[in-house]
Amino acid sequence: MIERDIGTAAKRLLALCRKQQWMVATAESCTGGLVVAALTEIAGSSDVVDRGFVTYSNAAKQSMLGVTSATLKKFGAVSRETAEAMAAGALANSDADLAVAITGIAGPGGGSRGKPVGLVHFAAAARDGRRLHRAKRFGSIGRRRVRLKSVAEALAMLELLASGVQVSERPA
Repeated sequence: MIERDIGTAAKRLLALCRKQQWMVATAESCTGGLVVAALTEIAGSSDVVDRGFVTYSNAAKQSMLGVTSATLKKFGAVSRETAEAMAAGALANSDADLAVAITGIAGPGGGSRGKPVGLVHFAAAARDGRRLHRAKRFGSIGRRRVRLKSVAEALAMLELLASGVQVSERPA
């Protein structure tokens, strides 16, 4: 079951970050705080979790994370560029060493031909400069499943960075 997998992934991430003495921040839109909730569900997570930003509106993305109105206007809230700006903003506005950002269309409405329901952009960033982006098209699997799959993906990306893997993605 996906909930069990999320709990296991959260425990692995916390253990990896503890070894490095690293802190984590999240910047969440369509998941509405579920990633930070998965981490803080585990007792003792306060030594790893710095903070979670829930930035559901564009105004929140701008005021809390510094996403520019130009980025939002040119690319939209659900885009690689916005996810990357959210992750960078989470690092800039926290004491975290690692950050993950999630922005997408969980559904059931809100999709379009270019940005269908189930499209989610993820960005993870490390204070040492490593960056990672992924886009997932989960499809119309239901709002709850899109959100849970997004949590699992975000935790996997943080785990990848926490494990020290060198990533060299460049924005498209």
